[in-house]
Amino acid sequence: MSVVLYNTLSRKKEPLETLEPGQVKMYCCGVTVYDYSHLGHARSSIVWDTVRRYLLWRGYDVRYVQNFTDIDDKILNRAKTENSTMQTVAERYTQAYLEDMVRLNVMEADEYTYATKTLDGIQRLISELEQKGYAYPAAGDVYYSVRKFDGYGKLSGRKLDDMQAGASGRVTGEESIKQDPFDFALWKGAKAGEPFWESPWGPGRPGWHIECSAMIRDRLGETIDIHVGGSDLVFPHHENEIAQSEAATGHPLSRYWMHNGMVNVGGEKMSKSLGNFTTIRDMLDGPNAPDPMAVRLFLLQGSYRKPVDFTDEAIAAAQTSWGTVKDGLLFGYHYGAKLGWADVEDSAFGDPAAMRIDRDSTPVQAFQTAMDDDFNTAGGLAVLFDLAKDLRRAGNVITHTGEADTDSATLRQRWQTLVCLAQVLGLEAQPEAEESTEGGLSDGEIEVLLAQRREARAAKDFAEGDRIRDLLQAAGITLIDKPGGITEWHR
Repeated sequence: MSVVLYNTLSRKKEPLETLEPGQVKMYCCGVTVYDYSHLGHARSSIVWDTVRRYLLWRGYDVRYVQNFTDIDDKILNRAKTENSTMQTVAERYTQAYLEDMVRLNVMEADEYTYATKTLDGIQRLISELEQKGYAYPAAGDVYYSVRKFDGYGKLSGRKLDDMQAGASGRVTGEESIKQDPFDFALWKGAKAGEPFWESPWGPGRPGWHIECSAMIRDRLGETIDIHVGGSDLVFPHHENEIAQSEAATGHPLSRYWMHNGMVNVGGEKMSKSLGNFTTIRDMLDGPNAPDPMAVRLFLLQGSYRKPVDFTDEAIAAAQTSWGTVKDGLLFGYHYGAKLGWADVEDSAFGDPAAMRIDRDSTPVQAFQTAMDDDFNTAGGLAVLFDLAKDLRRAGNVITHTGEADTDSATLRQRWQTLVCLAQVLGLEAQPEAEESTEGGLSDGEIEVLLAQRREARAAKDFAEGDRIRDLLQAAGITLIDKPGGITEWHR
């Protein structure tokens, strides 16, 4: 079986056949860095991080490049309101994005590329388009002549004549110097008070669309395997990328185009322009903040191509689901010693890189079957839940009876399978984080409360005993009362 993915260009699922066997060149359209990233950006980053992780797990050598748009009107406007510079604003929010991604367990790209560092490549590409008759200068700007490119609209399915039928017909400002209303800017002449770069067409800065075409060509070559981004970028951004790159090179820009669905709030796309967005850091640092892994799980519960509705109830449900998976992931740390696992103190214990799992086992085959089918993360999560629930049940048996009802080797294999498959989805848990006393009770504090509860029960003050039990339970501590007045506890 091979990986099958939905190609926006062909509007159907296709088997993955890369330019070079076993290698994947993958480009992701990143964020425009003028503000903190929101949950919509988190979804895109997590989806493509998961696709990349799965391809790596399937044995592909993946080269993953992601851009930052650090030249843009929105960045300039933010700089003006802050009495700052475009560079200062871009650097601040680029760093903020990278910090947010660490919390969501998104792997770093193999390379991050920036428009400001690709000016030579951008100008070279514009010059080639001009020489081939696809671009023309006008009053300090340079425009792409859309009607010169026969394949325009093949990605989005839009037709220029249909779009023109709905146009207002008004000609103002920039429109008055274009040869055609649908032409778009490759280079924008400098305006007073704005940063600029010298060029053959005079001082100015690049248009948005040409930036990605040039960055892909400079970092990955004329044709790549997979181009990814949000569905809101299909038109005009990705359509214009194709027109620019393919007119210049004569080769397809990408074999496959993949797009993730939007995050909706109240039926509308989450976006800064609508003002209905929640930033990643506000959500993760606010009151009743969910675990970052719960956010990741929430965004992987459905098809990456479909919209997802963001609600407090949905996040709360994902938090509960993550609790189940996390219990399973921590099984080895909590019960390995009792099961006689000899390596529990080893530094590599729990590291998926040091684990060997049976690729022919039923859970692994079920996981691969789901993920091979256009990265069906919902199906992959179902396999994880089954493993985690089984391990949690086994842990409860050990806790209550002191011994397992399943042999140690079987439990070891199930745990390692869960840990390895969960990592493919970017879901990880460490005992240090799980048992941190920050914001919770230390072991010593728990023992003090248990002593107080024993005293209350001995004095037949059962109400006080129940109060302490409820207090501990609210802190995530489970009590197990055994004969002889012994009480065991675990987090």
